[in-house]
Amino acid sequence: MGNSALKSHLETSQKTGVFQLTAKGLQEFPEELQRLTANLRTVDLSGNKIEVLPASVGNFLQLKSLTLNSNKLTGLPAEIGKLKKLETLSLNGNQIQQLPPSVGQLKALRTLNLSGNQFTEIPAGLGTLRQLDLLDLSRNRIQSVPAAVSELQAIEINLNQNQISVLSAEVSRCPRLKVLRLEENCLDLSSIPESILTESQVSLFSVEGNLFEVKKLRELEGYEKYMERFTATKKKFA
Repeated sequence: MGNSALKSHLETSQKTGVFQLTAKGLQEFPEELQRLTANLRTVDLSGNKIEVLPASVGNFLQLKSLTLNSNKLTGLPAEIGKLKKLETLSLNGNQIQQLPPSVGQLKALRTLNLSGNQFTEIPAGLGTLRQLDLLDLSRNRIQSVPAAVSELQAIEINLNQNQISVLSAEVSRCPRLKVLRLEENCLDLSSIPESILTESQVSLFSVEGNLFEVKKLRELEGYEKYMERFTATKKKFA
């Protein structure tokens, strides 16, 4: 991509606070963006070939949305934690295996998209994200949902298309969880904790494509209680 094209992009971004440069074969995070640290609110560099996010990403203190879907990232710098205004972090379709602990400092974060990466477990330390609405870890290699998941404040957790065969009953203690997606995993009916049906706030529990027929859920203690929540939510949005 020519310098003149990048220059005109930068000029526009200075006015709009938005920098979007997708599918241009970029191999690194554009250094020139450093000139706009004071006014960039949205950056979208999806569909490039970026392998490393530089530490200088921590300088974009006004950033509300950072999207780097479909790149070649294997991790994030600790400095990501400086982005106190960040509400959306979207990293679908990379090669990330773990997150730095500093992600837990993103106090304004509402959406964390990590679909299609190489996570083998649910990242630790996300319980401090009090504003989190959506945690998307679909299409990874996660094998279990551990007790520590109860700390998560997310309203929706998407774990579709993993390899999950163990589901801790503690998931029913997630304080804000309304939607739990576990489609296309390796769960047996006996792996489903009844507390999700009886004690949680989950009103959409999606388990199609596991090792049992979904209608078998009806046999579990608390299914009717769950259906009351499901129906009430449906009516609310009808």
